[in-house]
Amino acid sequence: MGNSVSYFLLGMKLDSTSYEEATQKIIAWAKGGESRTVCAASAHMVMEAHDSSSVLAAVNGTDMVVSDGMPLVWWLRAKGVKNQPRVYGPELMLHICQSAARERIPIGLYGSTQEVVTALTERLLVKFPGLKINFVKSPPFRSMSAEEDDIDTQQIVDSGLKILFVGLGCPKQELWIAEHKGRVQAVMFAVGAAFQFHAGLVTQAPHWMQNIGLEWLFRTIQEPRRLWKRYIVVVPRFASLVLFEALGLIHSR
Repeated sequence: MGNSVSYFLLGMKLDSTSYEEATQKIIAWAKGGESRTVCAASAHMVMEAHDSSSVLAAVNGTDMVVSDGMPLVWWLRAKGVKNQPRVYGPELMLHICQSAARERIPIGLYGSTQEVVTALTERLLVKFPGLKINFVKSPPFRSMSAEEDDIDTQQIVDSGLKILFVGLGCPKQELWIAEHKGRVQAVMFAVGAAFQFHAGLVTQAPHWMQNIGLEWLFRTIQEPRRLWKRYIVVVPRFASLVLFEALGLIHSR
């Protein structure tokens, strides 16, 4: 694919890009010590942005929004982006780690539980020999005070990392990277469930289910209590709103 172009779905930015192009951009930003933000968009994120002006502003203010969910890939293709691939957040994370290991670019991990980040660190170091992981932290799940956030931010800065993977869940992670843009001179990538997947604690959907857009069903079966409402409510609502927008019955903000 050529240079990425930004499109807007229900008012939320979505970029046409590929694994190769996204990885190259992120590595270039990291080498330059630039404060940049990246997120991986799904139907759930579109609905979060549709319902909250602060989430919409956070996502639209990022430097790159990749098409993590198949419905967004199909939408981009319908908009004329030929051969638009899925740029799955967990897979893009591995592409970035591989390049970071080769280029000796230090990374960091921020989010999830201590069990998850410990297992994730161990697995990444085995998978990518030479990868420099300068910072690993599982922050508290409660709201943090400004003082606590300042301490974490200073630790991130002092570590010298150039790429920070943030796994706080949507939309908390998107809001966090937006709030820290300019404060952290690194690429901050909100990757959601990638931490649990790569730590080996949650199984990813089979590729055939991912390819036909049924990953949401697989994840709901895995974690029904946590995810049933998100997907059972979000999926039909998302589909309806996208159809209404296509028919000109509603207009994006």
